[in-house]
Amino acid sequence: MIYLDYSATTPVNYDVLESYIRSTRDFSGNPNSIHSLGVKSKALMNSAIKQISDTFNILESEITFTSGATMANNLALIGTSLANMREGNHIIVSKLEHPSIYEICKYLESIGFEISYVNNDEDGLVDFEDLKRKIRPDTILVSICAVNSETGIRQPLKMLRQIIKKENNNTLFHSDMTQALGKVSVNLHDVDLASASAHKIYGPKGIGLLYKNSHVSMTPLLYGSGHVNLLNPGTPPVPLIVAFAKAIRLATTDIDKRENFIRRLNDKIVDDLKKYDGVLINHSKICIPHILNISLMNIKAETFLHALEEHEVYVSTNTACSSGEISTTVMAMYRDAKRASSTLRISLSHLTTTDEINKFLLYFKMVYEKLSFLKKEES
Repeated sequence: MIYLDYSATTPVNYDVLESYIRSTRDFSGNPNSIHSLGVKSKALMNSAIKQISDTFNILESEITFTSGATMANNLALIGTSLANMREGNHIIVSKLEHPSIYEICKYLESIGFEISYVNNDEDGLVDFEDLKRKIRPDTILVSICAVNSETGIRQPLKMLRQIIKKENNNTLFHSDMTQALGKVSVNLHDVDLASASAHKIYGPKGIGLLYKNSHVSMTPLLYGSGHVNLLNPGTPPVPLIVAFAKAIRLATTDIDKRENFIRRLNDKIVDDLKKYDGVLINHSKICIPHILNISLMNIKAETFLHALEEHEVYVSTNTACSSGEISTTVMAMYRDAKRASSTLRISLSHLTTTDEINKFLLYFKMVYEKLSFLKKEES
């Protein structure tokens, strides 16, 4: 099997899984309970939370655990919008976001908020001047992802924050960092709010987090008992929290070394695929190497994907959450509907081997030639 869909999800790291199993087996108490078993579980959980806060140099109280990045995005956008609606009802997002952001924006529009979409240049970089123009006195929130999930476009969050705060110091800045964490270095102090998910960094599915700077006001979307997680009440999932903390620590170790290795793999694929007349590389200088997006101009992407699958090669069309739809990111970059409607995403990992890439390129050639021949026969 050749797995090249790491941006959709990742296999759980063995050490992370061991942490999950051990904490499930040995720490069965509810951390909200005051008896010794509960105290023991709470101590383990607090230790894991401290590991995360130390990694990102943030306060432990600024971490809210969620079911994943989608829930974190909901909390970030809806929670802060409701809490700050007296100051304004205007929100700005980029045209390069994960589908969950756009669904949240649709809901916010339905209850009276105004959404503006900031432009980007052909490389995918947010248009700084357009962002400046769009920020108003009633702009309460800007949401721009750190790394785009379809093409790997990386935004300069520190610079964007400076622009936002200069135009309106009261405007909050949120970033979906789901595709950035574990791939490139991130600084949570560049934003007011950030979302992330464990299963993207070799952790378990079912847990994510929201970073919320202590100065940010937020209206809870859920209500219940429990004193640990006021924005997501209930019994904290201690084993998931422990495993997430372990995954974060491992994923942020040797990150530059891993990135350099993955860049060499990316370059090898690009050098090979750019030889095909019917293949366009949807890539720019600000893309991270972990994600490579291509357009098949003469072959249906879904057909190509399933043909590769017959050889146990696994890639995706665009994001896992918008599979089969037109790529909004490629459309925003190139303004070409045909190019945006037939994309494949190849996503790499430090676990990917050179041998796997060599085999992938061989299978790609076989499938491309076969499907091109069949298309000619049909015509």
